[in-house]
Amino acid sequence: MAISDADLKYLRRCVDLAREALDDGDEPFGSVLVDYTGTTVFADRNRVKDGDATQHPEFAIARWAAEHLIPDRRARATVYTSGEHCPMCAAAHAWVGLGRIVYATSSAQLSGWLAEWGAPAPPVATLPITTVAPGLTVDGPAQELEGPMRELYRAKFGR
Repeated sequence: MAISDADLKYLRRCVDLAREALDDGDEPFGSVLVDYTGTTVFADRNRVKDGDATQHPEFAIARWAAEHLIPDRRARATVYTSGEHCPMCAAAHAWVGLGRIVYATSSAQLSGWLAEWGAPAPPVATLPITTVAPGLTVDGPAQELEGPMRELYRAKFGR
């Protein structure tokens, strides 16, 4: 499925959350969970700066959805995120049965930029979501948001 104007609206909110995370000294990632009616039911940003590297917004969404949504509502929900899920978050997404994922920038883009800037690679392999969870519906990246996300990443990881 192509990324729609409605998808871009939610992705822009994710970029805003990523900017909020960066402004708070954290890594620039943000995500929202939208139910089948188009209502945002949960939003979060990265919170890894205090030492818990599992505090990704996509993982928080999976935990929240498992506690608050019945399986049918989880399957019909969409996760929008500023950056493609890492393997941990992709697995959590699949395990709790969430629906479609739409991301602004891919893990391959981020890996390339980190290498370009001489920044260290993440401690976990940067795999496409569908390599970790092949049954998921995934759309991205969104070319319209590549520039803003690249700048947020450069501000945090560039040298």
